[in-house]
Amino acid sequence: MSAAATIPGIGRPRRSGKALPGALWALLLLTPAFVSLASVSFYPIVNGLYLSLTNTSLITQEQDFTGFSNYVELWGDPQFWNAWWHTMWFTAASTVLETMIGLGMALILCEAFKGRGLVRAAMLVPWAMPTVVTSKMFGWLFDGQNGIVNYILLHAGLIDQNINWYGSPDTAMITIIIADVWKTTPFMALLLLTGLQTVPNSLIEAARMDGAKGWITFWYIRLPLLMPTLLIAGLFRALDAFRVFDLVYVLTGGGPADSTETLSTLSYKVLFSTLQFGYGSAVSTAMFVTEGIIALVFCLYLIRQIRRAQ
Repeated sequence: MSAAATIPGIGRPRRSGKALPGALWALLLLTPAFVSLASVSFYPIVNGLYLSLTNTSLITQEQDFTGFSNYVELWGDPQFWNAWWHTMWFTAASTVLETMIGLGMALILCEAFKGRGLVRAAMLVPWAMPTVVTSKMFGWLFDGQNGIVNYILLHAGLIDQNINWYGSPDTAMITIIIADVWKTTPFMALLLLTGLQTVPNSLIEAARMDGAKGWITFWYIRLPLLMPTLLIAGLFRALDAFRVFDLVYVLTGGGPADSTETLSTLSYKVLFSTLQFGYGSAVSTAMFVTEGIIALVFCLYLIRQIRRAQ
């Protein structure tokens, strides 16, 4: 028997009769985090939902409960649907392009070659740059008069006159998508590279010993194992792209002729330009609901893929 066991007060710790259960202690310790989260997330959501049911306006000084009248007006508002379709188009195009290009970059960076660490670090530079800086840079690159893109295309003989990239409804959204793809593709590549590194090398080596080529190895081994990571990365990127604001606001401000208007820029204009807090909150709520539907679709498909893999 140890000496500690023979000395009173040493050995097993004493338990007070009023000790709190473990679950209650955990809840008590998490209370500050819950309060902070509720103050910066839950309260604004509830307050925005309430404002969307009123006609609150700083111009008319009205704040009456109007029910779903803002949503009825929103349903018949062509400007809202124009912004909604532009946001969906931007989200789909940028997410697909960034996922495909990012996957290609991840496959290259997954292989061993000299200077791989330097390339991985340099790859993150566009993603690390502030969006406003990226917007101004692409504004200069695609300038309709003195932009370097027009200069290169003219001297290459691909165009015979300057293109007003941001001044034409046909090209404005395309240039914004290009800028977003350049900036955010490294983020997708980083996530997918992490997923590729979890694929066991033994499976790849066994397939190569059996004579499987690179494409076969990717399609039947790497891609199925990478699918959960691919879907999660796509979900993160789609939700982030749907909220695009600063890139559009700096480059075009929603123009020309509302051809690049998104839900974020529309809600900003309604809330802070016309000061219609009720209707602007309805636009923001519709945007929140759409994002929820996008997340639900991704999650259902992800669960289906996981069950199929099992």
